[in-house]
Amino acid sequence: MPGRPPRRRPSRSLAEGVDHLVYAAPRLEDGMEAVARLLGVRPVLGGRHPGFGTHNALVALGPTTYLEVIAPDPGLPPPDRGVLFFDDDGHETARLATWAARSEAIEEAVTALKAAGFDLADIQAGSRETPDGALLSWRLTDPWAPRLGGAIPFLIAWGGTPHPARSAPPAGQLVGMCIEHPEPERVGRALAVLGLETDVRCAERFRLVATIETARGEVELT
Repeated sequence: MPGRPPRRRPSRSLAEGVDHLVYAAPRLEDGMEAVARLLGVRPVLGGRHPGFGTHNALVALGPTTYLEVIAPDPGLPPPDRGVLFFDDDGHETARLATWAARSEAIEEAVTALKAAGFDLADIQAGSRETPDGALLSWRLTDPWAPRLGGAIPFLIAWGGTPHPARSAPPAGQLVGMCIEHPEPERVGRALAVLGLETDVRCAERFRLVATIETARGEVELT
């Protein structure tokens, strides 16, 4: 019905809603070293994503939340749409590129977002093989979808697959997150539809700032 406000889900805490943060680095080893220096824990290799042209390494930020260090895999051919999170020029340094929200009712969430004017595109299947040969599989919204430059999360559902945070080395706890964006109201509306509450501020360009409680105290990752 025209003019009808978007349906809002019950609010979820960061631990309930944030599945993982995506820390994109030009080279995986460099990203791993940067995270190790900041958090005091070195990420462990996760696996390769042939469909995305990337490989990754992980540390846990809670029982069901993790930080994914991701980089172009030089041993994989670039996908037709470009290497995921690296399909544009100008990112020569590591940065928090985007984030993923956990949603097992992923179809319902996509429908609600679309009704509110946010199109996350099609839900697709994803998988990767871990270094020990295990296969992890999941369903997710198209991670190439614009999503206001990465401020709106892509959605992921793990189904029966054990959550990757369970096997990643613990590096701390995600205790805060701030999204800076030129259109904070639009970002806030999308997060409200998903029932996610986090700090959204007006800024000239998109930036994601995560506050992580570590053994060394609170640190910020951007």
